[in-house]
Amino acid sequence: MRYAFFIALLFLAGCGTAPSRIDNACAIFAQRDGLFNNWAREAKRASREYGVPVPVLMATIYTESGFRAYARPKRIYLLGFIPWKRPSSAYGYAQALDGTWAAYQRETGRWAASRTDFGDAIKFVGWYHNKSNRRNGIALTDTYRLYLAYYAGHAGYERGKFTSAIRAAAQRSAGIADRYERQLHSCGY
Repeated sequence: MRYAFFIALLFLAGCGTAPSRIDNACAIFAQRDGLFNNWAREAKRASREYGVPVPVLMATIYTESGFRAYARPKRIYLLGFIPWKRPSSAYGYAQALDGTWAAYQRETGRWAASRTDFGDAIKFVGWYHNKSNRRNGIALTDTYRLYLAYYAGHAGYERGKFTSAIRAAAQRSAGIADRYERQLHSCGY
């Protein structure tokens, strides 16, 4: 009985923490390759379902949350020291907004999907990028433009006005996707 408690505790402790080596896609998948927690399998499923390559999906999550399940935007502080609201409702691995997550659940029928579950979050990213492809004509391999649409929203992407910070994040995401693609090819995922 005592051993079951410790095994359950170790399992739960591993679920809420980000992988330690997020710069290497092979290391991420190796760290999260367990009986109940197989990120490579979830990423491949999302890729097959939505047609978005695994490196693009993973780069988006890297850029959004650094693979932290409970990531949120930093709070705004009044007078520099009084904690106030957050600038948005973004939450979880994919930093999905409340309304966009609700639309995902409604359109896919995945009512129990959670933003803190990697499998659900990576499917959300695939769903959103697929919508960007259909609505905005962005190639599913164009990480830079997919990220711009992901960050700014579909209507924001259509307006085409992006700050230098958003462009830099999109460029970083594209670079990460390129690196992840090389790494995943070398380790056979």
